[in-house]
Amino acid sequence: MTAFTSPAPRKIIHLDMDAFYASVEQRDFPQYRGKPLVVGGDPSGRGVVAAASYEVRQFGVRSAMSCYEARKRCPDVIFVRPRFDVYRAVSTQIRTIMYSLTPRVEPLSLDEAYLDVTGLQVHKGSATLMANWLRAQILEQTGLTASAGVSFNKMLAKIASDIHKPNGTAIITPNDAEAFISTLPIERFHGIGKATAKRLHAMGVSNGADLRQVPAASLVNEFGKRGQFYHDIAHGRDERPVKSERQHKSVGSETTFRDNLSDNEQLRAQIYEQNADAFRQMNNKQLIAYTITLKIKYADFTQITRSYTLSTVFINAESAHYWLDKLFLDIPRTLPIRLVGVTYSSLMPATQILPQLNLFD
Repeated sequence: MTAFTSPAPRKIIHLDMDAFYASVEQRDFPQYRGKPLVVGGDPSGRGVVAAASYEVRQFGVRSAMSCYEARKRCPDVIFVRPRFDVYRAVSTQIRTIMYSLTPRVEPLSLDEAYLDVTGLQVHKGSATLMANWLRAQILEQTGLTASAGVSFNKMLAKIASDIHKPNGTAIITPNDAEAFISTLPIERFHGIGKATAKRLHAMGVSNGADLRQVPAASLVNEFGKRGQFYHDIAHGRDERPVKSERQHKSVGSETTFRDNLSDNEQLRAQIYEQNADAFRQMNNKQLIAYTITLKIKYADFTQITRSYTLSTVFINAESAHYWLDKLFLDIPRTLPIRLVGVTYSSLMPATQILPQLNLFD
């Protein structure tokens, strides 16, 4: 038995939406289809690329690049502002499809997640067939494409999901893993960033085969505890479980204004809007909260928060308006305001208290 096999290997799927934000915009607005599109900020200001369509990626435009640079590389690029409420709604649809297959889902962001399908008997017990079913259901119900990676651990599943992008599925089996990892550039390993890759290159390590030859003790000496992780992944070992229930400490929403605001009614309307968004997110996660926090950032970038904790939970978004008004009145008003945010905390699963809430519906 080699390091790349085990008596009962897990079946892990990494599902990743294709150019998610940009694809949603192209789905909803036909005039953007087939065009180089960037979802992001103002190209004449300090905006950055949140998502790039595949049409603009061929010009070297990528996420986190400045919008100014994106326009330099592709003068015909179309810029649109993000609509996060829409992306969250679509993400909820996609999660519902995932949960219809298995409860063992670990969301990483709005557009990607791990699923542990070990032991499932549907689709002939084939993780590949399950991944293709997920992709087909997402396309049918949302009109969007996704790519999937299938393997026996999280690291390899994530790498595999990039192999046949967009709109494809790739599989890395235990029998294939050793050869695949051997030729894999270290920059492609999940968890190895640019700075670490540079240090590894200085050690003479450029791919998985090179990394496998470095003793674990040497890697730990150079990188600390992460060194053991690098040693393990070079040997195809990644025992991290798919965490289906993450502990949420808080759920919030905030917005930065194009122009600083001083008008109380405008500010209150924006606070209510962020509150509605935060409550909707919390509701989607099936959570309830006892504490609400108002965040304010002034024109000089200083910020302040005010919180209030109830003895009972917030029933709906409107029930928080009274407390947000009180917190807002407690905020010093010496400068115009550039950002407002609302956060719910002291969270617990809604299922633990919903029977009591029905009395007040």
